[in-house]
Amino acid sequence: MQLVKLDIEDKLAAARTRLIIDKPFLGALVLRLPIVKADPDWCKTTATDAKSFYYNEEYIEQLSLAETQFILAHEALHCALSHFARREHRIKHRWDLACDYAINPLLLSDGLTAPPGSLYESSYEGMTAEEIYPFIDDNENEETLDQHVYDKPDESNANQNKNPEPPPPQSEPDQEKDEEASSSPQQQPDENTSGAPQPPPLSQDEMDNLSVQWQQRMAGAAQQAMQSGKLSGDMARLVDFLLQPQLPWRMLLARYMTALARDDYSYTRPSTRRGDPAIFPSLRSQQVDIVIALDTSGSISQEEMEEFITEIDAIKGQMRARIILHACDSELDKAGPWSFEPWEEFSLPDDISGGGGTDFRPIFDWAETLDRTPELLIYFTDAEGRFPQVMPYYPVIWLVKGKAKVPWGQRVQLN
Repeated sequence: MQLVKLDIEDKLAAARTRLIIDKPFLGALVLRLPIVKADPDWCKTTATDAKSFYYNEEYIEQLSLAETQFILAHEALHCALSHFARREHRIKHRWDLACDYAINPLLLSDGLTAPPGSLYESSYEGMTAEEIYPFIDDNENEETLDQHVYDKPDESNANQNKNPEPPPPQSEPDQEKDEEASSSPQQQPDENTSGAPQPPPLSQDEMDNLSVQWQQRMAGAAQQAMQSGKLSGDMARLVDFLLQPQLPWRMLLARYMTALARDDYSYTRPSTRRGDPAIFPSLRSQQVDIVIALDTSGSISQEEMEEFITEIDAIKGQMRARIILHACDSELDKAGPWSFEPWEEFSLPDDISGGGGTDFRPIFDWAETLDRTPELLIYFTDAEGRFPQVMPYYPVIWLVKGKAKVPWGQRVQLN
């Protein structure tokens, strides 16, 4: 048994060393996770609590050295990407799946070898866990290869366990055994014990502190890897994305819209009631003309449209915005367009229709016929369609649900 343990430890140490040499970014992150043998009763493969790497001896024994590198890097990326702090309201099982689907394509594209049973879907490549989550079914039967023990169970499950039944009273022989065990000097797991017990979920303070620590570690690891010329393009883009401030789509949309509300000085004569003959400059906001386009091709739900319209109306209330709304799938909606003056409530028309294919060109062709050039066009879509070949001369914001890219304009992620 002692020999097997040394073999497993040697394999883990060799895999970590190989990562440090060949993949210094991942290797530096793995070095931040102490390697701990876990009790096989709870750890069937590997696990992390954002503090340590836990492993099942029998599982590691079955892996090749290359697969061991993958699983080490896999757990380290869960930590570096702060998956333990990003679940929020989401269902734990679906979130765990989304996190694995986000990580594994990165490791595969970096040349690592995935162990059998690793989750992978080519259509999820380049997507974050938040973007993948909506595409995972509620009744998903898949399981993650590893265990994410940093997170609390779903609230519904937690409520069921708030008042657990008390354990049955121990018999006197059992009590004597427990007393003997507690007085035993061997408190730490060794070759004769089953391994470390499952760690408790992180508290909110622990999540917040660890998230900052891992972000700093990731920045340092990326800098070292770039200096050695061994940071892949996918990893570099991931680091750039994660280290820049992350703002929700509502805040980004409000920022773009309110930036258009130009304030300028007006020298119009004041009211004579003021009694001051002097004319002082005063700030006056000009009216902003905005075009809102809705993709009604069938991929956008009614609920999502209403949420988007409500958000636009809330932002519109903070500025003098005249909005023209139009809808389009492969053709313009025959009932549109709909105009809303600054003092009118912006709402979703009852007679809006769609459900066909997706073509963005009709909206931009129609916008060219307007009496006043729009100062901003916001397109609510999944970005799966035909784009105009030429970018218009006014700013365009694509509020995108899903993973598709846009050829020009400002892309704001909805999910």
